[in-house]
Amino acid sequence: MDASGEYYIAIDSEKCSGCGDCVQACPQNALEIAYIMVDIEEKPLAVVKEEHRKKLKYTCSPCKPEKDTPPCIKACKQKAITCIWKSGRR
Repeated sequence: MDASGEYYIAIDSEKCSGCGDCVQACPQNALEIAYIMVDIEEKPLAVVKEEHRKKLKYTCSPCKPEKDTPPCIKACKQKAITCIWKSGRR
């Protein structure tokens, strides 16, 4: 979630395989793969890089998520990524 509280990238830990396709597709270099505890095991998941977390509105704006499907979502075969913007869901 960004600082305004109106822009989110949600990654479903149940669906994400940690393949990195979204990381490769992101032209803003805003995503990375990190090992996160899910339930009782550590698994690789896509996450928003710390330096981008509070400014998603600006980081993701070149992809025009309010008008088109962002590259990270298009690249995710597992459909694990959801972008939620002021103007609605993608």
